[in-house]
Amino acid sequence: MATISLRKANTRLPPEVNRVLYVRNLPFNISSEEMYDIFGKYGAIRQIRIGTNKDTRGTAFVVYEDIYDAKTAVDHLSGFNVANRYLIVLYYQQAKMAKKSDQKKKEEEITRLQEKYGISTPKDK
Repeated sequence: MATISLRKANTRLPPEVNRVLYVRNLPFNISSEEMYDIFGKYGAIRQIRIGTNKDTRGTAFVVYEDIYDAKTAVDHLSGFNVANRYLIVLYYQQAKMAKKSDQKKKEEEITRLQEKYGISTPKDK
């Protein structure tokens, strides 16, 4: 219902809003069917990816067909209680996942290794 009013009003969405949601603090034993039940209430879902590795357990990516459905899901499910755990639902932002500081650290590491092994680059000559 709220998504229809957003579309009719031609509301301008903030730039961080997108169709891909990043969900944290999930119970480790949650099934994909339970995820579809929880997130499917807010619109058509294209894909759900649940973390299974040791370092990705308790997280998931949910991709909606429509950006307004994703916004409604974030508005309603942030702080939602699932198995005594409060969900953290965020918009996926690729820029935040790969920060500029990481690039600078990589360049410093390359420079250090070049000096260590005596390798010169064309700009050093």
